[in-house]
Amino acid sequence: MIRYFLQVLQASLGALLLAAMLLALDLKTRAASAVSGRKDGKKERGAAPFCLAGIAAALAPAFLRRATAVNMGKISTFTAALLCAAGLVFIAAALTRRPAAPRSAGYGAAVFTGRVLLFLLPFYALPAVFFYPTEFLLAGESAFSTDFLFKCAGFLAGLCLSLLAAFTLYRTGRSLGRALVFILCPALFINIIQLLCAVLQFLFARRVIPMNRTLFRLITPALNNGIIFLFLILAVCAAAPVLAFVRTFHRSGTWRNPAERRKARALLRRKRRLAVTLALSFAFAFCSLTVLKAFTERDVELSPAESYTLSGNEIIIPLEKIEDGHLHRFNYSASDSIGMRFIIIKKNESAYGVGLDACDICGPTGYYERKDGVICRLCDVVMNRATIGFRGGCNPVPLAYTMRSGNMVIQTEKLEAERSRFK
Repeated sequence: MIRYFLQVLQASLGALLLAAMLLALDLKTRAASAVSGRKDGKKERGAAPFCLAGIAAALAPAFLRRATAVNMGKISTFTAALLCAAGLVFIAAALTRRPAAPRSAGYGAAVFTGRVLLFLLPFYALPAVFFYPTEFLLAGESAFSTDFLFKCAGFLAGLCLSLLAAFTLYRTGRSLGRALVFILCPALFINIIQLLCAVLQFLFARRVIPMNRTLFRLITPALNNGIIFLFLILAVCAAAPVLAFVRTFHRSGTWRNPAERRKARALLRRKRRLAVTLALSFAFAFCSLTVLKAFTERDVELSPAESYTLSGNEIIIPLEKIEDGHLHRFNYSASDSIGMRFIIIKKNESAYGVGLDACDICGPTGYYERKDGVICRLCDVVMNRATIGFRGGCNPVPLAYTMRSGNMVIQTEKLEAERSRFK
């Protein structure tokens, strides 16, 4: 649950915040254009359809990644390059545009590139989010299991927090006017730097441009610590609730009657609550991506290996050692000195779950016991005890065994055949 909450939050928050500010700024742009008047009588088209089109288009890469073997690296790299170009043009146009001349060339460039960005931002960021639900149901699992419901809950919680932050930023940005430009442009520039690092990595890897060791050393920390860019965007966007909150204490104007005065005060209170909500959503997102992420990614120590008797090509384990219903771990040294682990747990009165301490999906990361559950150390999936010993999903790779004279007997050749999993 927590894993998908954090993954969705990290993948979607930055793009949605930038899109929210672009939408709010587009509203102010259209309002300025309306004030200046249009002789042709036509209305300015809003930018929301471009954002919705980008969200809808993001479904296609997610579907192709799931249903085909198409390499999405080229598509995402090309999209990132377009984002960098459109973002730089938008920043230049937005910072040089004169509010008194809404029909100038700078205005047109800002509007066009802003709408391109509104399409490309969700198209680049959201395919990964849309792909996550395809991982919820592993082979042999039921859609009515607790684990599936927890995954869905974590996914929806991460998406809801991102949408809440984006919506409140949009509502707050509508009241900031020109100041929103000086919040959006630095945040967008930070995003461009991150995208540019990803594009350069792709070009270096494909030998499209010659390798430059100095430049590669500069972009490596950015590639390995991508979440830092999200924190920087959050830090820049934090100016929006602070500025909006401060502005609510500077009341001006005159009122014709007490009713108008009460209405103005109510509007200020709503703006103040909106700014507080935005600040709290930012704080919760930051804490989730730092404290909660560190807590969930902490290393879990595997239980120590237990002893057994090795007789020729047979591993002999007395049943009395594994009768307690808890997870038991054993080590085996393969013929080429590769250390292998296997686990045993009693599932019920007549059945045992025996398998490697590894699975087909997560590799040899291992399993541990938490309360009454057996948990994968990498993906935090809770194993269904009844399915341990069978192939499918994140279950341990099954290991054949026999019973003899009150002992469990495992042939070493069965372990030798799987030693490549622990290399």
